[in-house]
Amino acid sequence: MNKTDIVFGAEKAEDSSGFLLWQVTTLWQRRIKQSLDLLDLTHTQFVLLATAASLSQNGNIVTQIDIANQSKTDRMMVSKVLRTLQSKGLIERREHRTDTRAKEITLTRKALDLVQKAVVAVEQTDREFFGVLRTERESFNESMRQLIKRDAERSIV
Repeated sequence: MNKTDIVFGAEKAEDSSGFLLWQVTTLWQRRIKQSLDLLDLTHTQFVLLATAASLSQNGNIVTQIDIANQSKTDRMMVSKVLRTLQSKGLIERREHRTDTRAKEITLTRKALDLVQKAVVAVEQTDREFFGVLRTERESFNESMRQLIKRDAERSIV
């Protein structure tokens, strides 16, 4: 076999679900980045802030682990990004009241204002990007939920 005789499972790249997902994700992330650059936030920073804001509603105590689990993000990366957010004055991290191994996360007023602006920007970007799906958008979302659920089931085993 010479260097150009690579056998692919899909006849064309456009037939590969993984490749298509990678392309769509790359295009979508580029749009999200453009929206969040205006607010001096990375996409990861936004996701972690929005996750913390969502989890803290109703007065719930939020830990770094809660944020990592909810966002399905690596725990070490969450810790690193939260340190950056703390240095930006967007969160406060302190020892958990009952679990000395855990860090309790609280968003500052500045963060709450910023998250609200960022949510509006991200949701607008999503509407524009995914709007082409029209009536198929809910089916698309359900397919993604199935993939997430299946992965979670495999992770348990």
